[in-house]
Amino acid sequence: MKNPFQLIASRVIYQNEYVTLHEDQVLRPNGATGPFSWLEMKAGAIVLALSDQQEVYLVREYKYAIGRASLEAVGGGIDAGETPLNAAQRELKEEAGLAAKEWTEMGVFQSFTTLVNSPNYLFLARGISDVDGHHPEDGEVLELVKMPLSDAVEMVMRNEISHGPTCCLLLKAERLLGTA
Repeated sequence: MKNPFQLIASRVIYQNEYVTLHEDQVLRPNGATGPFSWLEMKAGAIVLALSDQQEVYLVREYKYAIGRASLEAVGGGIDAGETPLNAAQRELKEEAGLAAKEWTEMGVFQSFTTLVNSPNYLFLARGISDVDGHHPEDGEVLELVKMPLSDAVEMVMRNEISHGPTCCLLLKAERLLGTA
């Protein structure tokens, strides 16, 4: 579909290493002109580690923006020069102390596409083993949680897991594995 908005001017309102807030002046499809603000976030990689016993490894971490702990798949930002897969492998090692032999791309998750551009590349990791290198970033306090995939999917359905990319990844993994 062709873009129905015509860009007149653009400026950056705020920027740091993770987010850029843009304010564009646009000609809208109805002929009116006005501002359109949107947020660009650093792309991320999210990985669901799955054991041979159909157990998933998740991390529980307090999330400042929502004011509570959140149970999520392992993930983080993609560094400059890194591929999404390389980032997923690095994050799995750093946050969970795990490595995987088999990696399956599970698509891209875009949250709140009306105002936010923040692609999260999804991966399923199997053939899991413990490795040295569990070193969360400064400020990360993580609890590693291992549970059956079926329990995690039930938590999604009860809204006990609400992180969008994690919900999507759990449901896709269940479907892929034929356990749905």
